[in-house]
Amino acid sequence: VSVTDVSQGNVPGIESAYLAMDTEEGVEVVWNEVQFSDKKVFKSFEERIREMFENLMQVEHPNIVKFHKYWLDMSESRARVIFITEYMSSGSLKQFLKKTKKNHKTMNVKAWKRWCTQILSALSYLHSCDPPIIHGNLTCDTIFIQHNGLIKIGSVFAEAIHGNVHQHRDEVRNQHFFAPEYGTAGDDYAIDIFSFGICALEMAVLEIQANGDNAVSKEAIDHAGQSLEDPLMREFIQSCVRTEAKTRPTAHDLLFHRVLFEVHSLKLLAAHCFINNQYLLPENCVDEKTKSFDPNGIMAEINHCDRPGIHLKYSHVSPLELDKFLEDVKNGIYPLMNFASQRPHPIPRALSLSQEQMETVKTPTPEPQETETRKVVQIHCNLEANEEAVDILSLFLKMDDRLHRQLSCDVLPSDSPKDLASELVHHAFISEVSTISSDHQASSCLLVAFEQIRAGR
Repeated sequence: VSVTDVSQGNVPGIESAYLAMDTEEGVEVVWNEVQFSDKKVFKSFEERIREMFENLMQVEHPNIVKFHKYWLDMSESRARVIFITEYMSSGSLKQFLKKTKKNHKTMNVKAWKRWCTQILSALSYLHSCDPPIIHGNLTCDTIFIQHNGLIKIGSVFAEAIHGNVHQHRDEVRNQHFFAPEYGTAGDDYAIDIFSFGICALEMAVLEIQANGDNAVSKEAIDHAGQSLEDPLMREFIQSCVRTEAKTRPTAHDLLFHRVLFEVHSLKLLAAHCFINNQYLLPENCVDEKTKSFDPNGIMAEINHCDRPGIHLKYSHVSPLELDKFLEDVKNGIYPLMNFASQRPHPIPRALSLSQEQMETVKTPTPEPQETETRKVVQIHCNLEANEEAVDILSLFLKMDDRLHRQLSCDVLPSDSPKDLASELVHHAFISEVSTISSDHQASSCLLVAFEQIRAGR
Protein backbone atom coordinates (compact mmCIF):
# COMPACT_ATOMS: atom_id res chain seq x y z
CA VAL A 1 0.00 0.00 0.00
CA SER A 2 1.40 3.38 -1.01
CA VAL A 3 0.31 6.14 1.42
CA THR A 4 -0.05 9.71 0.18
CA ASP A 5 0.52 12.86 2.22
CA VAL A 6 -3.18 13.70 2.14
CA SER A 7 -4.96 13.09 5.44
CA GLN A 8 -8.57 12.02 5.10
CA GLY A 9 -9.49 14.03 8.18
CA ASN A 10 -11.17 13.06 11.41
CA VAL A 11 -12.28 9.52 10.71
CA PRO A 12 -14.59 8.41 13.55
CA GLY A 13 -12.94 6.27 16.20
CA ILE A 14 -9.46 6.57 14.65
CA GLU A 15 -6.68 8.84 15.81
CA SER A 16 -4.93 8.94 12.42
CA ALA A 17 -6.38 8.10 9.01
CA TYR A 18 -4.89 8.68 5.59
CA LEU A 19 -6.06 8.21 2.04
CA ALA A 20 -3.82 5.61 0.44
CA MET A 21 -3.42 3.73 -2.82
CA ASP A 22 -3.26 -0.04 -2.91
CA THR A 23 -0.74 -0.44 -5.71
CA GLU A 24 -1.46 -4.16 -6.09
CA GLU A 25 -5.22 -3.83 -6.53
CA GLY A 26 -5.16 -0.32 -8.01
CA VAL A 27 -7.84 1.05 -5.65
CA GLU A 28 -7.99 3.78 -3.02
CA VAL A 29 -8.11 2.57 0.58
CA VAL A 30 -7.82 4.12 4.05
CA TRP A 31 -4.73 3.65 6.20
CA ASN A 32 -5.88 3.75 9.85
CA GLU A 33 -3.74 3.94 12.99
CA VAL A 34 -4.73 3.36 16.61
CA GLN A 35 -2.11 4.53 19.11
CA PHE A 36 -1.66 2.94 22.56
CA SER A 37 0.00 5.25 25.09
CA ASP A 38 0.68 2.45 27.58
CA LYS A 39 2.68 -0.48 26.20
CA LYS A 40 1.74 -2.65 29.17
CA VAL A 41 -1.94 -2.14 28.40
CA PHE A 42 -1.25 -2.96 24.76
CA LYS A 43 0.49 -6.20 25.75
CA SER A 44 -2.42 -7.24 27.96
CA PHE A 45 -4.90 -6.69 25.11
CA GLU A 46 -2.70 -8.01 22.30
CA GLU A 47 -4.33 -11.42 21.86
CA ARG A 48 -7.85 -10.01 22.07
CA ILE A 49 -6.97 -7.34 19.52
CA ARG A 50 -5.59 -9.95 17.14
CA GLU A 51 -8.69 -12.09 17.52
CA MET A 52 -10.97 -9.08 16.98
CA PHE A 53 -9.26 -7.96 13.76
CA GLU A 54 -9.03 -11.52 12.44
CA ASN A 55 -12.81 -11.77 12.89
CA LEU A 56 -13.44 -8.36 11.32
CA MET A 57 -11.38 -9.27 8.27
CA GLN A 58 -13.71 -12.21 7.63
CA VAL A 59 -16.87 -10.10 7.78
CA GLU A 60 -18.54 -10.04 4.36
CA HIS A 61 -21.67 -7.90 4.09
CA PRO A 62 -22.71 -5.33 1.45
CA ASN A 63 -23.58 -2.79 4.16
CA ILE A 64 -20.34 -3.03 6.18
CA VAL A 65 -17.08 -1.26 5.29
CA LYS A 66 -14.56 -3.94 4.37
CA PHE A 67 -11.43 -4.57 6.46
CA HIS A 68 -8.59 -5.59 4.13
CA LYS A 69 -5.51 -6.12 6.32
CA TYR A 70 -4.01 -5.27 9.69
CA TRP A 71 -0.79 -5.60 11.68
CA LEU A 72 0.55 -4.68 15.11
CA ASP A 73 3.54 -2.37 15.40
CA MET A 74 5.42 -2.11 18.68
CA SER A 75 8.70 -0.25 19.20
CA GLU A 76 10.49 1.19 22.20
CA SER A 77 8.63 4.48 21.94
CA ARG A 78 5.13 3.42 20.91
CA ALA A 79 2.60 0.67 20.32
CA ARG A 80 -0.02 0.89 17.60
CA VAL A 81 -2.42 -1.06 15.41
CA ILE A 82 -2.45 -0.31 11.69
CA PHE A 83 -5.28 -1.55 9.52
CA ILE A 84 -6.43 -0.97 5.94
CA THR A 85 -10.11 -0.45 5.15
CA GLU A 86 -12.30 0.27 2.16
CA TYR A 87 -12.45 3.95 1.17
CA MET A 88 -15.91 5.57 1.14
CA SER A 89 -15.60 8.50 -1.25
CA SER A 90 -19.13 9.93 -0.97
CA GLY A 91 -18.92 11.00 2.67
CA SER A 92 -20.80 10.28 5.87
CA LEU A 93 -24.49 10.30 6.69
CA LYS A 94 -23.89 13.33 8.95
CA GLN A 95 -22.48 15.32 6.02
CA PHE A 96 -25.44 14.36 3.83
CA LEU A 97 -28.00 15.39 6.48
CA LYS A 98 -26.27 18.75 6.97
CA LYS A 99 -26.26 19.41 3.24
CA THR A 100 -29.94 18.41 2.95
CA LYS A 101 -30.94 20.78 5.76
CA LYS A 102 -28.83 23.60 4.35
CA ASN A 103 -30.71 23.29 1.05
CA HIS A 104 -34.04 23.53 2.94
CA LYS A 105 -35.08 20.05 1.90
CA THR A 106 -36.74 17.27 3.89
CA MET A 107 -35.85 13.60 4.16
CA ASN A 108 -37.54 11.37 1.62
CA VAL A 109 -39.54 8.70 3.49
CA LYS A 110 -38.60 5.95 1.02
CA ALA A 111 -34.91 6.78 1.42
CA TRP A 112 -35.31 6.73 5.21
CA LYS A 113 -36.86 3.23 5.05
CA ARG A 114 -34.14 1.91 2.74
CA TRP A 115 -31.34 3.33 4.86
CA CYS A 116 -32.81 2.00 8.11
CA THR A 117 -33.22 -1.42 6.50
CA GLN A 118 -29.61 -1.49 5.30
CA ILE A 119 -28.19 -0.40 8.68
CA LEU A 120 -30.32 -2.98 10.51
CA SER A 121 -29.30 -5.66 8.03
CA ALA A 122 -25.64 -4.96 8.85
CA LEU A 123 -26.28 -4.89 12.63
CA SER A 124 -28.32 -8.10 12.47
CA TYR A 125 -25.42 -9.78 10.65
CA LEU A 126 -22.84 -8.59 13.20
CA HIS A 127 -24.98 -9.54 16.20
CA SER A 128 -25.71 -13.01 14.84
CA CYS A 129 -22.05 -13.86 14.22
CA ASP A 130 -20.45 -16.49 16.42
CA PRO A 131 -19.00 -14.92 18.51
CA PRO A 132 -21.31 -11.87 18.27
CA ILE A 133 -19.73 -8.60 17.11
CA ILE A 134 -20.98 -5.45 18.86
CA HIS A 135 -20.36 -2.30 16.84
CA GLY A 136 -20.11 -0.01 19.88
CA ASN A 137 -19.42 3.21 17.94
CA LEU A 138 -22.49 3.75 15.73
CA THR A 139 -23.23 7.42 14.96
CA CYS A 140 -24.21 9.38 11.85
CA ASP A 141 -20.44 9.95 11.38
CA THR A 142 -19.68 6.22 11.19
CA ILE A 143 -22.37 5.53 8.58
CA PHE A 144 -21.37 6.21 4.99
CA ILE A 145 -23.35 6.72 1.79
CA GLN A 146 -22.29 5.74 -1.70
CA HIS A 147 -23.44 7.59 -4.80
CA ASN A 148 -25.94 4.84 -5.71
CA GLY A 149 -27.71 5.04 -2.33
CA LEU A 150 -25.92 2.09 -0.74
CA ILE A 151 -25.32 2.52 2.99
CA LYS A 152 -22.26 1.10 4.77
CA ILE A 153 -21.35 1.21 8.45
CA GLY A 154 -17.72 1.56 9.50
CA SER A 155 -15.53 1.91 12.60
CA VAL A 156 -16.60 -1.45 14.03
CA PHE A 157 -14.61 -1.96 17.25
CA ALA A 158 -15.00 -4.55 19.96
CA GLU A 159 -14.53 -3.84 23.64
CA ALA A 160 -10.88 -4.91 23.39
CA ILE A 161 -9.84 -1.42 22.25
CA HIS A 162 -12.82 0.71 23.31
CA GLY A 163 -10.87 2.24 26.17
CA ASN A 164 -7.86 3.02 24.00
CA VAL A 165 -9.50 4.43 20.86
CA HIS A 166 -10.78 7.96 20.39
CA GLN A 167 -14.55 7.49 20.04
CA HIS A 168 -17.51 9.73 19.45
CA ARG A 169 -18.66 9.25 23.01
CA ASP A 170 -15.66 11.41 23.95
CA GLU A 171 -17.15 14.27 21.91
CA VAL A 172 -19.88 16.32 23.55
CA ARG A 173 -21.84 16.65 20.32
CA ASN A 174 -22.14 12.87 19.94
CA GLN A 175 -22.81 11.70 23.49
CA HIS A 176 -26.53 11.35 22.78
CA PHE A 177 -25.82 8.43 20.41
CA PHE A 178 -24.68 6.22 23.29
CA ALA A 179 -26.97 4.24 25.57
CA PRO A 180 -27.12 5.04 29.30
CA GLU A 181 -25.51 1.70 30.14
CA TYR A 182 -22.65 2.12 27.65
CA GLY A 183 -19.27 1.09 29.06
CA THR A 184 -20.60 -1.31 31.68
CA ALA A 185 -19.68 -4.97 31.85
CA GLY A 186 -23.06 -5.92 30.42
CA ASP A 187 -22.63 -4.25 27.00
CA ASP A 188 -24.49 -6.23 24.35
CA TYR A 189 -26.46 -5.68 21.16
CA ALA A 190 -28.81 -3.27 22.98
CA ILE A 191 -26.21 -0.47 22.91
CA ASP A 192 -26.13 -0.69 19.11
CA ILE A 193 -29.94 -0.60 18.95
CA PHE A 194 -30.02 2.58 21.05
CA SER A 195 -27.42 4.21 18.77
CA PHE A 196 -29.36 3.09 15.70
CA GLY A 197 -32.54 4.65 17.13
CA ILE A 198 -30.82 8.03 17.46
CA CYS A 199 -29.42 7.70 13.92
CA ALA A 200 -32.90 6.88 12.60
CA LEU A 201 -34.31 9.92 14.42
CA GLU A 202 -31.63 12.23 13.02
CA MET A 203 -32.27 10.86 9.53
CA ALA A 204 -35.97 11.68 9.94
CA VAL A 205 -35.62 15.22 11.35
CA LEU A 206 -32.17 15.98 9.77
CA GLU A 207 -30.81 17.39 13.05
CA ILE A 208 -31.65 17.11 16.75
CA GLN A 209 -31.28 20.58 18.21
CA ALA A 210 -28.58 20.82 20.88
CA ASN A 211 -28.45 23.28 23.76
CA GLY A 212 -25.79 25.94 24.29
CA ASP A 213 -22.83 23.62 24.97
CA ASN A 214 -23.49 21.49 21.87
CA ALA A 215 -24.75 18.57 23.95
CA VAL A 216 -28.09 17.02 22.94
CA SER A 217 -30.34 16.51 25.96
CA LYS A 218 -32.87 13.74 26.54
CA GLU A 219 -35.61 16.39 26.34
CA ALA A 220 -34.39 17.40 22.87
CA ILE A 221 -34.49 13.76 21.75
CA ASP A 222 -38.03 13.33 23.13
CA HIS A 223 -39.15 16.58 21.45
CA ALA A 224 -37.69 15.47 18.10
CA GLY A 225 -39.44 12.11 18.42
CA GLN A 226 -42.80 13.71 19.19
CA SER A 227 -42.44 15.98 16.15
CA LEU A 228 -42.69 12.98 13.80
CA GLU A 229 -46.08 12.88 12.09
CA ASP A 230 -46.05 9.15 11.28
CA PRO A 231 -47.10 7.24 14.45
CA LEU A 232 -45.43 4.04 13.18
CA MET A 233 -42.13 5.85 12.66
CA ARG A 234 -42.45 7.42 16.11
CA GLU A 235 -43.16 4.06 17.79
CA PHE A 236 -40.33 2.38 15.84
CA ILE A 237 -37.72 4.91 17.04
CA GLN A 238 -39.03 5.11 20.62
CA SER A 239 -38.73 1.32 20.98
CA CYS A 240 -35.02 1.60 20.12
CA VAL A 241 -34.16 4.31 22.66
CA ARG A 242 -35.88 2.86 25.72
CA THR A 243 -33.88 3.44 28.89
CA GLU A 244 -34.11 -0.21 29.96
CA ALA A 245 -31.77 -2.17 27.67
CA LYS A 246 -33.68 -5.45 27.99
CA THR A 247 -36.84 -3.89 26.56
CA ARG A 248 -35.21 -2.82 23.29
CA PRO A 249 -35.92 -5.02 20.25
CA THR A 250 -33.19 -6.83 18.32
CA ALA A 251 -32.02 -5.70 14.89
CA HIS A 252 -33.58 -8.83 13.41
CA ASP A 253 -36.95 -8.02 15.02
CA LEU A 254 -36.84 -4.41 13.80
CA LEU A 255 -36.41 -5.58 10.22
CA PHE A 256 -39.97 -6.95 10.44
CA HIS A 257 -41.48 -3.71 11.72
CA ARG A 258 -44.40 -2.43 9.65
CA VAL A 259 -42.86 1.01 9.15
CA LEU A 260 -40.04 -0.46 7.04
CA PHE A 261 -42.39 -2.29 4.69
CA GLU A 262 -41.72 -1.01 1.18
CA VAL A 263 -41.28 -4.01 -1.10
CA HIS A 264 -43.53 -7.06 -0.89
CA SER A 265 -41.66 -10.08 0.45
CA LEU A 266 -42.51 -12.21 -2.60
CA LYS A 267 -41.21 -9.51 -4.98
CA LEU A 268 -38.04 -9.15 -2.92
CA LEU A 269 -37.45 -12.90 -2.83
CA ALA A 270 -38.08 -13.21 -6.58
CA ALA A 271 -35.62 -10.38 -7.30
CA HIS A 272 -32.89 -11.96 -5.17
CA CYS A 273 -33.45 -15.35 -6.84
CA PHE A 274 -33.21 -13.67 -10.24
CA ILE A 275 -29.97 -11.86 -9.35
CA ASN A 276 -28.40 -14.96 -7.79
CA ASN A 277 -29.13 -17.02 -10.92
CA GLN A 278 -28.57 -14.30 -13.51
CA TYR A 279 -25.62 -16.17 -14.99
CA LEU A 280 -28.08 -18.80 -16.27
CA LEU A 281 -30.14 -16.25 -18.20
CA PRO A 282 -29.49 -14.29 -21.43
CA GLU A 283 -28.03 -10.83 -20.91
CA ASN A 284 -31.11 -8.82 -21.98
CA CYS A 285 -33.74 -11.30 -20.86
CA VAL A 286 -35.74 -8.74 -18.80
CA ASP A 287 -35.98 -6.31 -21.70
CA GLU A 288 -36.83 -9.03 -24.22
CA LYS A 289 -39.41 -10.62 -21.95
CA THR A 290 -41.23 -7.39 -21.16
CA LYS A 291 -41.38 -6.51 -24.88
CA SER A 292 -43.14 -9.81 -25.63
CA PHE A 293 -46.01 -9.13 -23.21
CA ASP A 294 -49.31 -7.65 -24.35
CA PRO A 295 -49.65 -4.37 -22.37
CA ASN A 296 -53.37 -5.04 -21.92
CA GLY A 297 -52.81 -8.60 -20.80
CA ILE A 298 -53.77 -9.44 -17.20
CA MET A 299 -50.86 -10.77 -15.15
CA ALA A 300 -52.75 -11.08 -11.84
CA GLU A 301 -56.21 -10.55 -10.41
CA ILE A 302 -57.71 -10.24 -6.95
CA ASN A 303 -61.29 -11.47 -6.54
CA HIS A 304 -63.69 -10.22 -3.86
CA CYS A 305 -67.05 -11.74 -2.96
CA ASP A 306 -68.71 -8.46 -1.98
CA ARG A 307 -67.20 -6.07 -4.54
CA PRO A 308 -65.62 -6.00 -7.99
CA GLY A 309 -62.25 -7.62 -8.30
CA ILE A 310 -58.95 -5.94 -9.21
CA HIS A 311 -57.11 -6.68 -12.45
CA LEU A 312 -53.39 -5.95 -12.70
CA LYS A 313 -52.18 -5.49 -16.27
CA TYR A 314 -48.65 -5.70 -17.65
CA SER A 315 -48.93 -2.02 -18.56
CA HIS A 316 -48.98 -1.24 -14.83
CA VAL A 317 -45.33 -2.31 -14.58
CA SER A 318 -42.66 -0.05 -16.04
CA PRO A 319 -39.70 -1.98 -17.53
CA LEU A 320 -37.42 0.91 -16.56
CA GLU A 321 -38.60 0.75 -12.93
CA LEU A 322 -38.09 -3.01 -12.95
CA ASP A 323 -34.54 -2.66 -14.29
CA LYS A 324 -33.77 -0.01 -11.66
CA PHE A 325 -35.20 -2.20 -8.89
CA LEU A 326 -33.13 -5.22 -9.97
CA GLU A 327 -30.00 -3.04 -10.14
CA ASP A 328 -30.69 -1.76 -6.61
CA VAL A 329 -31.15 -5.32 -5.34
CA LYS A 330 -27.88 -6.32 -6.98
CA ASN A 331 -26.10 -3.38 -5.27
CA GLY A 332 -27.40 -4.37 -1.82
CA ILE A 333 -29.92 -1.54 -1.38
CA TYR A 334 -32.76 -4.01 -0.72
CA PRO A 335 -31.32 -6.76 1.52
CA LEU A 336 -33.30 -9.96 1.88
CA MET A 337 -34.29 -9.27 5.47
CA ASN A 338 -37.77 -10.79 5.71
CA PHE A 339 -36.50 -14.34 5.44
CA ALA A 340 -34.56 -15.78 8.37
CA SER A 341 -31.11 -16.93 7.36
CA GLN A 342 -29.21 -19.62 9.19
CA ARG A 343 -28.11 -18.10 12.48
CA PRO A 344 -25.69 -17.64 14.07
CA HIS A 345 -23.18 -16.95 11.30
CA PRO A 346 -19.85 -18.61 12.14
CA ILE A 347 -16.85 -16.39 11.53
CA PRO A 348 -14.88 -18.05 8.68
CA ARG A 349 -11.34 -19.16 9.21
CA ALA A 350 -8.67 -16.53 8.64
CA LEU A 351 -7.63 -16.60 5.00
CA SER A 352 -4.35 -14.77 5.50
CA LEU A 353 -1.91 -13.94 8.26
CA SER A 354 -1.21 -10.39 9.33
CA GLN A 355 2.23 -8.90 8.68
CA GLU A 356 3.11 -9.29 12.36
CA GLN A 357 2.20 -12.98 12.30
CA MET A 358 4.09 -13.57 9.05
CA GLU A 359 7.24 -12.30 10.73
CA THR A 360 6.89 -14.52 13.81
CA VAL A 361 5.46 -17.76 12.39
CA LYS A 362 8.00 -20.14 10.89
CA THR A 363 7.04 -21.50 7.48
CA PRO A 364 6.72 -25.29 7.58
CA THR A 365 8.27 -27.44 4.88
CA PRO A 366 6.58 -28.22 2.59
CA GLU A 367 4.32 -25.17 2.76
CA PRO A 368 0.70 -26.23 3.27
CA GLN A 369 -1.67 -25.45 0.41
CA GLU A 370 -4.84 -23.42 0.79
CA THR A 371 -8.01 -25.12 -0.42
CA GLU A 372 -10.75 -23.54 -2.51
CA THR A 373 -14.22 -24.05 -0.99
CA ARG A 374 -16.31 -22.14 -3.54
CA LYS A 375 -18.04 -24.13 -6.27
CA VAL A 376 -17.71 -23.46 -9.98
CA VAL A 377 -21.18 -22.68 -11.36
CA GLN A 378 -20.18 -21.85 -14.93
CA ILE A 379 -17.13 -22.53 -17.04
CA HIS A 380 -15.95 -21.44 -20.48
CA CYS A 381 -13.05 -23.13 -22.21
CA ASN A 382 -10.95 -21.97 -25.14
CA LEU A 383 -7.98 -23.58 -26.89
CA GLU A 384 -5.65 -21.64 -29.18
CA ALA A 385 -2.16 -22.14 -30.56
CA ASN A 386 0.33 -19.32 -30.10
CA GLU A 387 2.95 -18.16 -32.60
CA GLU A 388 5.26 -20.98 -31.52
CA ALA A 389 2.54 -23.59 -32.23
CA VAL A 390 2.13 -24.31 -28.51
CA ASP A 391 -1.45 -25.01 -27.44
CA ILE A 392 -2.72 -22.55 -24.81
CA LEU A 393 -5.76 -23.63 -22.78
CA SER A 394 -7.80 -20.74 -21.29
CA LEU A 395 -10.45 -21.31 -18.64
CA PHE A 396 -12.98 -18.72 -17.49
CA LEU A 397 -14.58 -19.78 -14.20
CA LYS A 398 -17.61 -18.23 -12.53
CA MET A 399 -17.75 -19.08 -8.82
CA ASP A 400 -20.87 -19.43 -6.66
CA ASP A 401 -20.15 -16.04 -5.03
CA ARG A 402 -20.33 -14.43 -8.50
CA LEU A 403 -16.61 -13.72 -8.63
CA HIS A 404 -14.69 -14.66 -11.76
CA ARG A 405 -11.40 -16.46 -12.21
CA GLN A 406 -9.46 -16.64 -15.48
CA LEU A 407 -6.68 -19.19 -15.95
CA SER A 408 -4.41 -20.18 -18.80
CA CYS A 409 -1.63 -22.73 -19.28
CA ASP A 410 0.41 -24.53 -21.91
CA VAL A 411 -0.94 -27.94 -22.87
CA LEU A 412 1.25 -30.86 -23.86
CA PRO A 413 0.02 -33.90 -25.83
CA SER A 414 0.82 -36.09 -22.82
CA ASP A 415 -1.47 -34.11 -20.50
CA SER A 416 -4.81 -35.62 -19.49
CA PRO A 417 -8.00 -33.91 -18.29
CA LYS A 418 -7.78 -35.73 -14.97
CA ASP A 419 -4.20 -34.58 -14.34
CA LEU A 420 -5.04 -30.98 -15.20
CA ALA A 421 -8.13 -30.98 -12.96
CA SER A 422 -6.06 -32.40 -10.08
CA GLU A 423 -3.45 -29.68 -10.59
CA LEU A 424 -6.16 -26.99 -10.40
CA VAL A 425 -7.39 -28.45 -7.12
CA HIS A 426 -3.84 -28.76 -5.75
CA HIS A 427 -3.13 -25.07 -6.37
CA ALA A 428 -6.51 -24.06 -4.88
CA PHE A 429 -7.90 -22.69 -8.15
CA ILE A 430 -11.03 -24.86 -7.96
CA SER A 431 -12.58 -27.06 -5.29
CA GLU A 432 -12.45 -30.82 -5.52
CA VAL A 433 -16.26 -30.84 -5.57
CA SER A 434 -16.16 -28.96 -8.87
CA THR A 435 -14.23 -31.83 -10.50
CA ILE A 436 -16.46 -34.63 -9.26
CA SER A 437 -19.89 -32.95 -9.26
CA SER A 438 -22.79 -34.69 -10.88
CA ASP A 439 -22.66 -32.58 -14.03
CA HIS A 440 -18.83 -32.94 -14.29
CA GLN A 441 -18.61 -29.36 -15.55
CA ALA A 442 -14.90 -28.79 -15.00
CA SER A 443 -13.79 -32.25 -16.09
CA SER A 444 -16.03 -32.36 -19.15
CA CYS A 445 -14.83 -28.94 -20.31
CA LEU A 446 -11.22 -30.03 -20.03
CA LEU A 447 -12.08 -33.27 -21.84
CA VAL A 448 -13.54 -31.29 -24.75
CA ALA A 449 -10.34 -29.29 -24.99
CA PHE A 450 -8.20 -32.40 -25.12
CA GLU A 451 -10.44 -34.00 -27.70
CA GLN A 452 -9.86 -30.91 -29.82
CA ILE A 453 -6.12 -31.41 -29.41
CA ARG A 454 -6.43 -35.03 -30.48
CA ALA A 455 -8.47 -33.90 -33.49
CA GLY A 456 -5.42 -31.95 -34.65
CA ARG A 457 -6.35 -28.40 -33.64
